[in-house]
Amino acid sequence: MKPIRLIRGFLTVGAWTLLSRIVGFVRDVLIAAYLGTGPVAEAFLVAFTLPNMFRRFFAEGAFNTAFVPMFSKKFEAGEDPKGFAEDAFSGLAFVVLLLCVVATVGMPWLVLAMAGGFAGDERLPLAVEYGRICFPYILFISLTALLSGLLNAGGRFIAAAGAPVLFNVIFIGAMLMADWSGWDMGLTMAWATPVTGLAQLALVWVAAARMGFALRLRRPRMTPDLKRLLTIAGPAVLAGGVVQVNLLVGRQVGSFFDGAIAWLSYADRLYQLPLGVVGIAIGIVLLPDLSRRLKAGDVFGSRYALSRATEFALFLTLPAGVALVVIPLPLIAVLYERGAFTGADSAPTAMALAVYGAGLPAFVLQKVLQPLYFAREDTRTPFRFALWSMAINAGLAIGLAPFLGFIAAALGTTMAGWAMTAQLWLGTRGMGEAARADDRLRARLPRVLAASAVMGLFLWGAETALADQLATHGHRYWALAVLVLSGMAVYGGAAFLLGAFRMSDFRSGLSRQR
Repeated sequence: MKPIRLIRGFLTVGAWTLLSRIVGFVRDVLIAAYLGTGPVAEAFLVAFTLPNMFRRFFAEGAFNTAFVPMFSKKFEAGEDPKGFAEDAFSGLAFVVLLLCVVATVGMPWLVLAMAGGFAGDERLPLAVEYGRICFPYILFISLTALLSGLLNAGGRFIAAAGAPVLFNVIFIGAMLMADWSGWDMGLTMAWATPVTGLAQLALVWVAAARMGFALRLRRPRMTPDLKRLLTIAGPAVLAGGVVQVNLLVGRQVGSFFDGAIAWLSYADRLYQLPLGVVGIAIGIVLLPDLSRRLKAGDVFGSRYALSRATEFALFLTLPAGVALVVIPLPLIAVLYERGAFTGADSAPTAMALAVYGAGLPAFVLQKVLQPLYFAREDTRTPFRFALWSMAINAGLAIGLAPFLGFIAAALGTTMAGWAMTAQLWLGTRGMGEAARADDRLRARLPRVLAASAVMGLFLWGAETALADQLATHGHRYWALAVLVLSGMAVYGGAAFLLGAFRMSDFRSGLSRQR
């Protein structure tokens, strides 16, 4: 077996994801500047969320958690992986196309299911119009997700990781063109959405063709492998539904508070930066690697892969989570506050960011732990865990909204994330040595925690010292840069002195194969 190089894979996907998230953040800054938190902004954000919600449900969430392990094992064993991939590709296209037709007809009800607070005001017709334009995006991006899983299983990460960069570049170009030409900004962003999906699909299809997998659409057929795929995907579909119910609860709570959907969305986008760069990169690389190791009976390699993925994840996301909790207001005010996004929006958005930041390590650890189940084709256990997390999220978000307001939605998300992580970790106890942390991980974790605490204390003091500069428009950019870069330097120094990492770890990780 020629295994995937984990650290190199993490860094490759992480680097492209970082670029995507940076460009995506520029996109979000422009959306905030052009639309602010008003009715058009909230209508578009809900409309844009609809295809993305179903995308996670059908493609990235349910379908790929079943498809990637099965394809990885067929690819490893040479058991007609292309035929299997074409059957899955055609079946997914057929199901999602039907969904597009149904959703277009039922768009008013879908919007109200996402944001009941829109009923009876100007946001509803806007969201329905935008939603009907945006929704075909799900067809293109679902097929993109499947092809991305195929590429990742073959150890080819660049095209799949780079596709979101293309999405954001096209989106930014459309907004700038609308501003320059005087086009309706909401409609322009809605029409740009399916165009970006088609562009991403073209990119990964060409990459898959170069890998030898030029997949064709054909009449869907129910083969034994596809039946098994659906059997495995069934619980994952339900689990994906639970995750989307969690998001739905947050949107519903936010829709009853003016501006809250936009506040939660902008905060979500900022904490998604470290989550995407680290957590999603690890999940993408780890799942096919574990699947192939299990096929080969490599217990030692599986344990090594899990431990290095966990170490890499926590080393980068624990300090990021601490920073989001300690300095949320400077981050939001400096990065977003311009145009239609005012100072009155910064404080509630920063509050949501701090709550999300407290859950960041949990969200990342889920990306590390879930592949342990999916690589074993076990989607039922995570589904049971997801049900409990859904109950926690709904209970907190809905139950506390009358007392805490919109922030109850963010609190429910974070607490549900920690509950899900705890269940996933406890559930690995029956998986044997392949799911155990090694000695190096157990030794490094408390040192990473200590270095993160040192950085948090430094950031707290540094924010106080730079308060005047951070509040002054002429100085706030350099002040935030000093705050962030000095915090990173303090964390790096503390981590090195405490023994949380050694440079040799990363050098050996780039070339080590097991």
